[in-house]
Amino acid sequence: MSKTVEFFFDLGSPATYLAHTQLPKICKQTDSQLIYRPMLLGGVFKATGNASPINVPAKGRYMFQDLDRYAKRYGVQLKFNPNFPINTLMLMRAVTGMQLRHPERFQAFIDCLFHALWVEGCSLDDPATVAAVLTQNGFDPNEVLAMTADETVKAALKENTEEAVQRGVFGAPSMFIGDQLFFGQDRLDFVLEALLKQ
Repeated sequence: MSKTVEFFFDLGSPATYLAHTQLPKICKQTDSQLIYRPMLLGGVFKATGNASPINVPAKGRYMFQDLDRYAKRYGVQLKFNPNFPINTLMLMRAVTGMQLRHPERFQAFIDCLFHALWVEGCSLDDPATVAAVLTQNGFDPNEVLAMTADETVKAALKENTEEAVQRGVFGAPSMFIGDQLFFGQDRLDFVLEALLKQ
């Protein structure tokens, strides 16, 4: 399998959640490999001078209306999380740690966190809520918490974030096919088109 899609993502982005629901299907359809690249969206924003659309009230209202349209088109659930925007530093360290330490459980791990955030509307800023979600999904919250404090894990997330910025990423979701950047879940048709041409 020579075709790959690098998926730079942060759990705290609802558009990234929608891309996450569709990219595995696109990759299966095109016999491509999906490579998840955790990054810290706050770090990307800081490095690039970008900001969440929610910071512009009219744009924020439109964004969620538009995401709702896409969720209906994709046939997936999407609920506005009342805790948005969410500080995802600990979550993305946990995701990075799971990818490094338990790659066989990585998919189930991000699936349960995306679902908790964007289907159930859970407050994953709250450690007790995170622990409950992890326990319900068969993960040990103490082990996950320990991973978030691991210096190797912290460094890996920082490196991914810095690499994303160096390659031109300014927000999430960002997908790369080779050196081509595709930004936004509303560009998945271009991702599919590029993969079909390879």
